[in-house]
Amino acid sequence: MPSIAIVGAGPGMGLAIARTFGARGFDVALIARDSDKLNDLTARLEAENITAAGFPADVCDHDALTRALKDAAIRFDGTDVLEYSPAGSLHSTTLTAPSETDPSDVQWAMQLLLYGAIAATRAVLPAMREAKAGTLLYTNGAGSLDPNPMLGNLNAAQAALRNWVLALHKELTGTGVQAAHAAIGVWVGTDGPPGVPAAPAEEVAPLYWELHTRRDEAERVFTV
Repeated sequence: MPSIAIVGAGPGMGLAIARTFGARGFDVALIARDSDKLNDLTARLEAENITAAGFPADVCDHDALTRALKDAAIRFDGTDVLEYSPAGSLHSTTLTAPSETDPSDVQWAMQLLLYGAIAATRAVLPAMREAKAGTLLYTNGAGSLDPNPMLGNLNAAQAALRNWVLALHKELTGTGVQAAHAAIGVWVGTDGPPGVPAAPAEEVAPLYWELHTRRDEAERVFTV
């Protein structure tokens, strides 16, 4: 069975992506900090006849993240798809306008988005290169393309992740491994702020399957 490792798995996008791939025969490895949440997600997927297992790790603890991905690869005999979308709360840091941003204001977002993505990639890419097959998918906000001044520090880190993924896509051309960036330009769910475009996770998730199967796109932007 092919397998997907979802880093930052949660009950929104993570679960929707798990269902999208699981319904097509993929085993699912779920990685997040909260063991109880992982147990709940695993049980929900198993109830839908999707084979799943949870592997607790904090994406900012690169050693733990690497171990979790290695354990997932052992459990499911490899990792065919990596999807990286850490769900860290925006409330974990102060959001700053560009002119008010201190270097320390960007550090949290860089740790969560870019540094964690690099660590996760290093854990799975060597085996993908050897197999000459695999997909690396990275989730980001649309502020990585069109920044919002109110999110100056967060958007800077998002842009850094996007830049790195697009470069990785170019580097891996011809190797059999695909890297792609997904920029989500909506609030995922139905409980978003008034006036903000929204879409349920189930409408967004097919984008990831398309990026995995078409294998010729460096980036896809989801908007409504």
